[in-house]
Amino acid sequence: MAKRLTRDTVAEERAQRASRRMGNAMNDEPGAHVYILRCADGSFYVGSARRGLERRVSEHNHGTYGGYTSKRLPVELVWSGHFPDITDAIAAERRIKGWSRAKKEALMRGDFDSISHLSKRRT
Repeated sequence: MAKRLTRDTVAEERAQRASRRMGNAMNDEPGAHVYILRCADGSFYVGSARRGLERRVSEHNHGTYGGYTSKRLPVELVWSGHFPDITDAIAAERRIKGWSRAKKEALMRGDFDSISHLSKRRT
């Protein structure tokens, strides 16, 4: 039996074709992850991933793109958060990159009181 073509079925088929063309790279999850990696030297790296968090961590561990983490292997995922809107994820990544080590460690522990305390200016 043939599938009845409606506006919804046409849109669904287009989305499925696009997903196949991309190799399902988006993992069917909109938005992006922001993550923190602990490098072999103990430093932290903050990044974001739109095409699957596990895939991005694997790319870091294989030195796929070179850069900071490729010289500090292996890396370990120590924190991640998902943001439905990519612009929110990018804003969070930039904000976290500017944080002190202590503040990043508080985020990893889920210690939001300490994050707030560490955010206050000291006079």
